[in-house]
Amino acid sequence: MNVAQLAKYIDHSLLHPTMTDQDLENGCATAIAYGTATVCIKPYAVKWAAERLKGSGVGVCTVIGFPHGSNTTDLKVIETIEACRNGASEIDMVVNIGKAISGDWEYVAHEIDQIQSACLEHNAILKVIFENDFLNTAQKIELCRICSELHVAFVKTSTGYGFVKQADGSFVTKGATLDDLKLMRDACPPAIQLKAAGGIRSLPELLAAIDAGATRIGSTATASILEEARKQFSQ
Repeated sequence: MNVAQLAKYIDHSLLHPTMTDQDLENGCATAIAYGTATVCIKPYAVKWAAERLKGSGVGVCTVIGFPHGSNTTDLKVIETIEACRNGASEIDMVVNIGKAISGDWEYVAHEIDQIQSACLEHNAILKVIFENDFLNTAQKIELCRICSELHVAFVKTSTGYGFVKQADGSFVTKGATLDDLKLMRDACPPAIQLKAAGGIRSLPELLAAIDAGATRIGSTATASILEEARKQFSQ
């Protein structure tokens, strides 16, 4: 695999709440320079990003119900339609995490189905974010089953912002673990792709995620990862 091929595994993540418009401009320039699969950008910037990236070969991805998944289904559908109309070709939606933990799988399935329909109507693909830090194994498997039945394009590990409060009061997120990637890959048919997001900041971590079955990686560390790859692959 060369650097250009590796770049096409990456959704360059531009989602941190503190990112300014200049940060988003710089991030899009980075994505173009390396030829990533997409930028995953904050919803308000989708229209601008679609114009900025036109003709570059870099797609526009955005997030729905981010990061907690707690908006109403109707609002998530409206978000999806607006994002698609503004130029997004990939939609990363967060499931209603509380509903998943509650075991209200009918609600969860209906919501994913509604957003999937909106994506299909606008020629976009859907990635469903589980936020695995909050879920147990059975819940992760059930989400895989629902997503498989609805034929979504991707299942995704996490937002990168699923911080769990620890006993000492600190907040920690594990993000994309290899165990979760292997679990999700095994629980979904081959047609459902797998996106790893959260905590992937080095070339070995990215390659390990790919080896575990991921076909897309969400990362903020795109430049450092690909420069690390350039050095390694040239040796």
